[in-house]
Amino acid sequence: MVHLDHVTCILGGTQALNDVSLHVDRGEFVFLTGPSGAGKTTLLRVLYGDLKPKGGSAVVAGVDLMRLRSSGLPELRRKVAVVFQDFKVLPERTVFENISIALEVRGVPSASIDRRVRAVIRALDLEERSYALCRELSGGEQQRVAIARSMVVNPELILADEPTGNLDADLSRHLIDLFKQFNTYGTTIIMATHNREVLSWAPEARQVHLVRGQISLPTAEILSGAECVAARRGA
Repeated sequence: MVHLDHVTCILGGTQALNDVSLHVDRGEFVFLTGPSGAGKTTLLRVLYGDLKPKGGSAVVAGVDLMRLRSSGLPELRRKVAVVFQDFKVLPERTVFENISIALEVRGVPSASIDRRVRAVIRALDLEERSYALCRELSGGEQQRVAIARSMVVNPELILADEPTGNLDADLSRHLIDLFKQFNTYGTTIIMATHNREVLSWAPEARQVHLVRGQISLPTAEILSGAECVAARRGA
């Protein structure tokens, strides 16, 4: 699903990612950890096609990011959904409209849109706010709308940037359970977090630690899950 080899990325004149290699298998759940400024958000932006690497090779969901042009972004974003740190909801539209627009731009039939949106609204406990304008919501509610919008399209890969940052402990735990459920059905999850409690709720997930734009784990640990198993068997 994700194949990064010796990727570097320059952001604002600073080398935000330095020689990053990361392989993630289809269906894996991976946490990106590390202190603020470590490069977690930058790495997610690279995977989403929002930042182009300066060097190395990068393929996500079969799309070569090094050769990606703006005309190719829709192909990538049909496969990859993102939960942004700053929500990016449309404040003058309702919760239902904010979520349904992700399906409308994909040409999904109206009847299917209604069914899928209502299902994800129910899963994220937003039913009572379905027709409220997003500018009237709390930060935590807006975050849930952003998460619902990413889940409703049934993507191959979900990238989540600190998705529990504005939620209380109960909602955070519920959210991680939802991500795990999607993962069980085959969706690949890559989630950036610095919350140790969140990590404990998905102990089966692989952890990749970033420090100053570099992965700070032994070489074996940056391999995909399958490669790690093969490496251990060969030891």
